[in-house]
Amino acid sequence: MPPFFSFNYNLVYFCWYIRGLAWPAILIGWVAQSASLGMKDSWGPLKALIVASAINGIGDILLCRFLDYGIAGAAWATMVSQVVAAYMMIDSLNKKGYNAYAISIPSPTDLMTIFGLAAPVFVVMMSKVAFYSLLVYFATSMGTLSLAAHQVMIQAFMTCTVWGEPLSQTAQSFMPEMMYGMKRSLAKARTLLKSLTIIGIMLGLMLGIVGTSVPWLFPKIFTPDQNVIQEMHKVLIPFFMALAVTPCILGFEGTLLAGRDLKYLSLSMGGCFSLGAVVLLIVSSRGYGLLGCWCTLLGFQWARFFLTLQRLLSPNGILFSEDPGQFELQKLKAA
Repeated sequence: MPPFFSFNYNLVYFCWYIRGLAWPAILIGWVAQSASLGMKDSWGPLKALIVASAINGIGDILLCRFLDYGIAGAAWATMVSQVVAAYMMIDSLNKKGYNAYAISIPSPTDLMTIFGLAAPVFVVMMSKVAFYSLLVYFATSMGTLSLAAHQVMIQAFMTCTVWGEPLSQTAQSFMPEMMYGMKRSLAKARTLLKSLTIIGIMLGLMLGIVGTSVPWLFPKIFTPDQNVIQEMHKVLIPFFMALAVTPCILGFEGTLLAGRDLKYLSLSMGGCFSLGAVVLLIVSSRGYGLLGCWCTLLGFQWARFFLTLQRLLSPNGILFSEDPGQFELQKLKAA
């Protein structure tokens, strides 16, 4: 078997350690990105996103295909791309006159406010991370070929989903002013959501087509092993359908975050994770293989899509409620 796939379980865990090295940079990058977008500066984060995606993609091909580092190479490429993205977003803030390297201690009131906002978001993020980790765990139990194919497809999936993040960030940057600002206009907020949805559908189809075509038509970019290629081709349909809906999901979730509908978002994401974990256990125990795992991922994505869409279209939702009392409450919380 080629060196690209001659790895053991210890190497898989080592890859997670490599990815973990980037977590400080990821957290700092998220804060810097949010600060820039809060000031309606999307160009700095966009440049960081483009550069990070390019580094990740080129690094995957270079380290995995040409230098035979295997999944460890993919992990290093992802880690480096995340560190570079964080540095670029910090540098973007410094160019605006802010000292992004300054350190200050928040007051207890600030900490409680941050906790009230961060705790539900933490649940959302950890639910997604835990679900993807479960996918890797169950793929690992299916053998080397299934794990190798899964690593290739999940890396391609994650690389493509990054392109939908600007929709979420756009919603979080511009929706709060339309929902709770001095010139409040829910009609404009609904128009913006409609635009984000149209862009999300178009972007999702484009990403789905491109992302599926590469492992379908050019699988030897990743590996010459025909057995692994066959495993990759088994999941192309759920891969496409899960990827195509992801940009819309990100736009919807960004809108819910902007509207401070955090309780619903965290509960729905937690429910999706719990149900997805049970389904993964069932498909694994019944021997449905890698296809079963990816069909579960497909269900996870579409459940998120329908739950967030239903919430946004609800007559009592954040985009339709004209209750001034609710507006004042949200305004006080934001203050």
